[in-house]
Amino acid sequence: MGKAQGDDGARTPSVRWGLASLSLSMLLPSLGTSIANVGLPTLAQAFTASFPQVQWVVLAYLLAITTLIVSVGRLADLAGQKRLLLAGIFLFTIASVLCAIAPRLWLLIAARAAQGLGAAIMMALSMAFVGEKVPKEKTGSAMGLLGTMSAMGTALGPSLGGVLIAEHGWPALFLINVPPGILALVLAYRYLPSDRQVLTTERARFDTLGTLLLALTLASYALAMTMGRGSFGPLNMALLLAAVFGGGLFVRAEKRATSPLIRLPIFSNPVLSAGFAMSTLVTTVVMATLVVGPFYLSGALALDAARVGLVMASGPMVAALTGVPAGRIVDRFGTHRMSLIGLSAMAAGCSALPLLPTRFGVVGYLAAVVLITAAYALFQAANNTAVMTNIGPDQRGVISGILNLSRNLGLITGASVMGTVFTRGAMTTHLTAARPEALAAGMRLTFVVAAVLIFVALAIASVGQARRRQRAQ
Repeated sequence: MGKAQGDDGARTPSVRWGLASLSLSMLLPSLGTSIANVGLPTLAQAFTASFPQVQWVVLAYLLAITTLIVSVGRLADLAGQKRLLLAGIFLFTIASVLCAIAPRLWLLIAARAAQGLGAAIMMALSMAFVGEKVPKEKTGSAMGLLGTMSAMGTALGPSLGGVLIAEHGWPALFLINVPPGILALVLAYRYLPSDRQVLTTERARFDTLGTLLLALTLASYALAMTMGRGSFGPLNMALLLAAVFGGGLFVRAEKRATSPLIRLPIFSNPVLSAGFAMSTLVTTVVMATLVVGPFYLSGALALDAARVGLVMASGPMVAALTGVPAGRIVDRFGTHRMSLIGLSAMAAGCSALPLLPTRFGVVGYLAAVVLITAAYALFQAANNTAVMTNIGPDQRGVISGILNLSRNLGLITGASVMGTVFTRGAMTTHLTAARPEALAAGMRLTFVVAAVLIFVALAIASVGQARRRQRAQ
């Protein structure tokens, strides 16, 4: 793809079709996350199950992505990116069929976990391919395109899922993935460049122990953040302690491994370490808008369910519309400057979100959310470009996996921690019955915390730039 990008003639269509396959590989995993949420009530009815039971349909998918995305990135570095991406698309597509025909809830959950493994491969390797094959001067545009497709999947999920359930029943939530999955598989096989040949003597061994420890650590953390539906009890604390202990064991194992899953010295690289940290902080804030928004819009601004859905869809739609232009801006003006501008605009949006709706109602809320989301698209394009540029070919898969992991950890943390902050600010856990004044107080506290997180990200960006200048001298 990189070589073809510079050709003026016949190979330009192959570049476009190659990028189309990567775009589908980003869109489908995001769609797989958001489309299932809307089907949970129907699934509970269909399988005669409780809400905590059917919640595992979503949780199994997210856990598979979170725990395995780094490992599949490393495996691609060793075994070849194209062949593993093809396997991931194939697994995602087949698992979608198995989800649709599952006769028991536990089989549906198992199929969703397999679908999550395929999604992890697709997400990690789409960004790795861009980092390796697209010229540096076009990387921002390509990263913006992938960000757009991810946002489109998130935005399409709720509305598309509602239509599919109404017209065709819950199996359609999963069968909808099959045609685009087949198309992505064909395009990737036909247009993505073949893996480079690596001599057997040059191949490193796969770090099985590190993979297992990291998966257990991340699973413990994800479960600690998601179980309990807002309450943080003894089980959550035990899982969190297990995650801390597992993280320590993982670091120890990686220091001793001859071919580690993650080479720990990469975190001494200011671009990478700052990029990972900022990604986690920023996605934590973005998730807060998705978690807090519905309660505030319905309870404080008195919107009905249909209008709440429309307002909530505005954020992902803005991200979808601004992703590609943001990438082009990054290509023109540079990653560091655009990261700072994006973070500064996000801080302004977080500061304005609790204030504007009190004076301008829904219009004020939309203005703040649009600012936050557009700024996030700019930051994401700049940060992803900075992280994935100038990475050695033997590390692109794992670096892409860590970058996607940082995003997922931010989403998980945002859903749990920021939701808790909101309930503390509102001084009630029964949000549907809370007074508008209480919900407004919860909104203020939540986005004071969100603004603080963005200012921390700004400080990390500034320190990272200073460290880069020191290393350059």
